[in-house]
Amino acid sequence: MSLTGRTVWWWVRLRRPCLTAAPRGPAVWLPTGLAACQRFYSSRDKEKIDMSAYPVESIRNFSIIAHVDHGKSTLADRLLEITGTIAKTDRNKQVLDKLQVERERGITVKAQSASLFYNYKGVNYLLNLIDTPGHVDFNYEVSRSLSACQGVLLVVDANEGIQAQTVANFYLAFEAQLAIIPVINKIDLKNADPERVEKQIEKLFDIPVNECIRISAKQGTNIDKVLEKVIEKIPPPQCNTTDPLKALVFDSTFDHYRGVVANIAVFGGEIQKGHRIVSAHTNKRYEVNEVGILTPNGQPTHKLYAGQVGYLIAGMKEVTEAQIGDTLFMYKQPVEPLPGFKSAKPMVFAGMYPVDQTEYNNLKSALERLTLNDSSVTVHRDSSLALGAGWRLGFLGLLHMEVFNQRLEQEYNTSVILTAPTVPYKAVLSSAKLIKEHGKSEITIINPAQFPDKHSVSEYLEPTVLGTIITPQEYIGKIIVLCQDRRAVQKEMLYIDEHRVMLKYLFPLNEIVVDFYDALKSLSSGYASFDYEDAGYQAADLIKMDILINGNPVEELSTIIHK
Repeated sequence: MSLTGRTVWWWVRLRRPCLTAAPRGPAVWLPTGLAACQRFYSSRDKEKIDMSAYPVESIRNFSIIAHVDHGKSTLADRLLEITGTIAKTDRNKQVLDKLQVERERGITVKAQSASLFYNYKGVNYLLNLIDTPGHVDFNYEVSRSLSACQGVLLVVDANEGIQAQTVANFYLAFEAQLAIIPVINKIDLKNADPERVEKQIEKLFDIPVNECIRISAKQGTNIDKVLEKVIEKIPPPQCNTTDPLKALVFDSTFDHYRGVVANIAVFGGEIQKGHRIVSAHTNKRYEVNEVGILTPNGQPTHKLYAGQVGYLIAGMKEVTEAQIGDTLFMYKQPVEPLPGFKSAKPMVFAGMYPVDQTEYNNLKSALERLTLNDSSVTVHRDSSLALGAGWRLGFLGLLHMEVFNQRLEQEYNTSVILTAPTVPYKAVLSSAKLIKEHGKSEITIINPAQFPDKHSVSEYLEPTVLGTIITPQEYIGKIIVLCQDRRAVQKEMLYIDEHRVMLKYLFPLNEIVVDFYDALKSLSSGYASFDYEDAGYQAADLIKMDILINGNPVEELSTIIHK
């Protein structure tokens, strides 16, 4: 078999599925073992699809958004089946959830896209579907996915009704001015009450009852109506193939054999193998090796045209090169970069250290690769006397931190020590010496060890969030007491129907970050749902609590608390 013009021989050692060197000539490293070789060459052998058969007016780009566990991934499975993208079998559960952690926890962590082909009234349509996470911690994935879409399916459980994350996701789509199609799922359940849910949707979102589609994703009821509504109600993308190339990188993954795989939405022009492209973010030049669509696995195509969503491989070796939100354009044809994304704001910080310092470089490489797949994690170098060299990582929430740690263990076989999570505080400095040292009068504290002394600070500031709680009315009393215990201030209270109430509170972030969600769930027998958004900083009376061992303070155990 020829590889880059030179014949290369290699041994397949069945007992050792590792990388082996060629026995003669220069060392060329190739994957051995049947599965690895199939992966390595499968992209060459696939029949390439001609995407020119799908002009802009027959393309629809849409996302599925919902509260956690309302049936987004099940609906995505049925849409893939009805369009013939995957074969119908009983094993089709969470087809788009590819990570082990997603299958174990039954949640979507990473937005996944797939291209569906559907014939409606004699016209062939290309439908690009993006399945998004439902948990508040992964809100960043949702907002990114919406940037590549013109419409959304808002899925609501017919039994549980509107929940906190349903409201948050609706407003994300509404602010992005996308077409919204409400879908009421799980109508096959014994306690389903679709009429009640339709009234909630009309009252909260001002969407007429007759626009709601009642479905059962599990049983496949009315799924064809969803596809028809997508084609009729969602507009095609506003772009032109005659314009110069303009592509938005909205996601990226790292493949051990092919380097960085960037997921792109093409907003103008066309792109194919051999094109020379430039990144607006890094100004680096690349030659395109492969373009294709996700069905849901990569399927190479001859070209990708304006309005289409797919993937691109261009020999990017460094994980930092495929910056999410970056614009790609043709060499010597610069364009105005697309607005990109507002960067994710970490809400929780924790120190991460290797269990054994000899594993530092392995952990560093694993962190770099995983942060490419999850760009919302921030990384700062850190070191401690007790634990050695490590990092201070910023996460979007506690579940995000747990999932990240689990992925490090499962995908990269690393074990780490995590310190207690803290939130980012600020201090307004009063000492001229410190202001000169930091170059500014307001500093952010992400590590309790760096907490400045009270004498050199005029005031401390703590982060706050605006929390939304939706609960059955019988639990209101207990929930109000819980919120008051956490120093929260009530902002709004609204009955969304005769049984359910929406409460809005201003919380200090450190009061909800550790166990608030668990306490809320146990108080309300699991019925209340919670979502929050950033609400800036407020002045607070903060102190640092040190823990002493044998009379000596241990930095890693210090925390910042309200006096």
